[in-house]
Amino acid sequence: MLSSTFTFSLLRNYFPNEKTTNSVTFLDAPTPPLSTSPVISSAEFALAETNVVRVNLEGIKRAADYISHKIAAEQYTPRTWRTQPLHLCPPEPYSPSDSRTRQCLNWLFIISALNFNFWSEREGTPEQYGVEWRRGWGMEERVIHTGYWSLLAAVNRALGENIPITDPAFYSSESLCPDSLIAYVFRAAAQCREPIPLLQERIAIMREVGSILCNNFNGSYLGLLESFHNQNCGQGTALDLAQMVTNTFPSFRDERWLNGRKVLFWKRAQILVAETWAAFYPENSAHPHPIFPNGPAISTLTMFADYRVPQILHHLRILEYPDSLVHKLRARTYLTPGCREEISLRAASIVAIDRVKNEIIRLREKSHQKFSGDAIDAGQRNEEVSSVLIDFYLWDLSKKIERGEERIEGVDTADMIPIHRTRSIWY
Repeated sequence: MLSSTFTFSLLRNYFPNEKTTNSVTFLDAPTPPLSTSPVISSAEFALAETNVVRVNLEGIKRAADYISHKIAAEQYTPRTWRTQPLHLCPPEPYSPSDSRTRQCLNWLFIISALNFNFWSEREGTPEQYGVEWRRGWGMEERVIHTGYWSLLAAVNRALGENIPITDPAFYSSESLCPDSLIAYVFRAAAQCREPIPLLQERIAIMREVGSILCNNFNGSYLGLLESFHNQNCGQGTALDLAQMVTNTFPSFRDERWLNGRKVLFWKRAQILVAETWAAFYPENSAHPHPIFPNGPAISTLTMFADYRVPQILHHLRILEYPDSLVHKLRARTYLTPGCREEISLRAASIVAIDRVKNEIIRLREKSHQKFSGDAIDAGQRNEEVSSVLIDFYLWDLSKKIERGEERIEGVDTADMIPIHRTRSIWY
């Protein structure tokens, strides 16, 4: 069993430039609301400083038109989140007193806390890490889920076995939920020959975030959201919530120092907020969002810088790689966390999707004005087009391409090359 001291020393390895403590109470003082994303500005800085990956402006124009048409044709909206069979959907209408709402929120939180590093050394073979569970909620067919879906399947399977693995009071406790039980929750299917990556780090994160929720937010993500509403007088945005999450939980603080400046990525903090936004997105988009009643300002969030989306961005010729990086990726060379190539890949992806978003907005405004003569309302524009929705779409598209279910047609593409391989708790 991991001791508390060991779990915190384990996570300390991911904060080489930060002061850390063995205490689990890391709350910072409330910070002023943000109107623009600090992630964008720091990504632009990192992209210029690393000078490895390049953003292709012509590629952005071509791909933006393709992505815009596909999102519209497939009616890809925030409500698409609810169609994923492994997602635990909340009841409607929203009711904070409904135990199913609390359960869904806690499910979202633990999934986002552990949403990192699922690439496999045995990719594409029956031996890669996978979890056997039903194809989805309400389905009887059993399949083996791999990659990110293995996390959801493991958590869902545990809930089906009456293991309250989404309850912070349970998973923060070494006596109620010993390390051996967490290992059992994430056990691989019989045919697999590798465990879930970074299991010890995942255990340490569960102890950390669970303890903070119990000590400060009445033991739930709902309690954190209530505190968020109180701090912001009900006016908080998606970006404000992402900042609160990074301030509160060190294991969500996805940041690096580069040439004397802090570079913010905030992948899992932003995806927690985005998944919360999508899960509770009202059926009628004209109705207020229950988590962000004053409006989420979702356009202030960026994409979620991981290893999958850069791959599809390069395939779409939005990103250009130097030959040296292509060689490393094809050779499946491990990229050390914080190296120039790794920082550049993540930063370039953030900048590129922000520019794709802006180009889609420009195209849609031009089309709308051509046929109606009126400009699109700014609120409607930002609701329909956001880096979050583009990221969701491209991630789904990359997985369909990987499974051979879809191919990109009508736009010039580059060869699909392997993802970059970095072992990290950040993504």
